[in-house]
Amino acid sequence: MSVAYIGEFITLSLMAIALGMDAFSVGLGMGMIPLRLRRIFSIGVVVGLFHVIMPFAGIILGHFLSSHLGSIATYAGGILLLILGVQMFLSSFKDDAGPMIKPIGMGLIVFALSVSLDSFSVGLSLGMSNVRTALTLILFGAFSTILTWGGLLLGKKVRGVLGKYSEMLGGSILCSFGLQLILN
Repeated sequence: MSVAYIGEFITLSLMAIALGMDAFSVGLGMGMIPLRLRRIFSIGVVVGLFHVIMPFAGIILGHFLSSHLGSIATYAGGILLLILGVQMFLSSFKDDAGPMIKPIGMGLIVFALSVSLDSFSVGLSLGMSNVRTALTLILFGAFSTILTWGGLLLGKKVRGVLGKYSEMLGGSILCSFGLQLILN
């Protein structure tokens, strides 16, 4: 393996963790609801699927935009990541009482969509920088699934403190990658 591939793998893994922190945070709150292990498993899988579908749509749109906008698209992608990271960081200061929806049926779809919307924006900026699509989607889906499961399972034991700090960390990671795109 080349050094560039390993670097891209590490970078994408950190981005995947940052994006999965949102699902982890919400999963902590949702874990307060009595859920069976089968339901926890299905919630994680659905969230993981949305973390594959949403960035894929963003990557496709990002490839289209970058072919038409050139280097301006890279700066736009960096700015988008920076804005998303700041928003994620600042939202960690909001006091939430926990999830308002139950993770069943349409509520599960709304939950999965809400925690994966930011991955569309990240996919958009990654599409502008010609990232390895398959690797990106596998990492985003796997990490969001695992972090969702972890949040739901820990939610039975831990209250909101971890959720706030995990969202801060995720926002900080996205900001750093946005700055990296802008400054390079």
